[in-house]
Amino acid sequence: MKTKARSSVAPYLRELLLNRDRVPTFDEYPFSLPVVRHMKAVKLHPKVTFIIGENGSGKSTLLEALAVVCGLNAEGGSRNFNFSTRASHSVLVDYITAVREPSRPRDAYFFRAESYFNVATEIERLDEDPDGGGPPIIDSYGGVSLHEQSHGESFFSTFLHRFGGSGLYILDEPEAALSPMRQFAMLSRLHQLVKLQSQFVIATHSPILMSYPDAVILEITDKGLRKSSLEETEHFKLSQAFFADPRRMLEMLMEVS
Repeated sequence: MKTKARSSVAPYLRELLLNRDRVPTFDEYPFSLPVVRHMKAVKLHPKVTFIIGENGSGKSTLLEALAVVCGLNAEGGSRNFNFSTRASHSVLVDYITAVREPSRPRDAYFFRAESYFNVATEIERLDEDPDGGGPPIIDSYGGVSLHEQSHGESFFSTFLHRFGGSGLYILDEPEAALSPMRQFAMLSRLHQLVKLQSQFVIATHSPILMSYPDAVILEITDKGLRKSSLEETEHFKLSQAFFADPRRMLEMLMEVS
């Protein structure tokens, strides 16, 4: 049975706080990261919040802490996933507080591109357990093994089948395996889920995803997070400059190298 869209969206998370008085030192990782060092209160959009920044700026570290604080597995998955292939999540989770709204999400999921292979493997392991009971977990992902699909197809199967609405969805670089066409499809799916009372926090490098209009873009700088428009981001400016004159851009890049 399809869920009817509701006209308004009540957020599940209002903001993310760093308990600065408990931080032992800002000279060591992860507290030395600019996104953490200058962090106080991060206000989240009731529908979609994009966290953007260069590689190594702390996007994944921040989202991982948020996901774990919300009861999700550090390597990805829903509340029911508790596997760990490597204990690598940072101690930031112990210093973060998520300020919640009275409403509670019916669904919650942490999608992490870099460890999604591990999630797919865990699904197969659980479905092979004779004492598991209930329908196969893979049925919630479209019924086809995620390992038997291309990387991009398995990603999109999760967005299309597993995400059902009324949910809190934390996504770390969901575009990593998606073609430009699939990224546009992802925009459409994102909008469908927002209309089904969902809230997203997304770390991304994709200007296509960042173009979602009913959202806030928070860009990581040397001074912490700042609100930005799509057109102000380096991601957009560089893409625009390249496609405006690709030959000139390539000539400049080849001269540098």
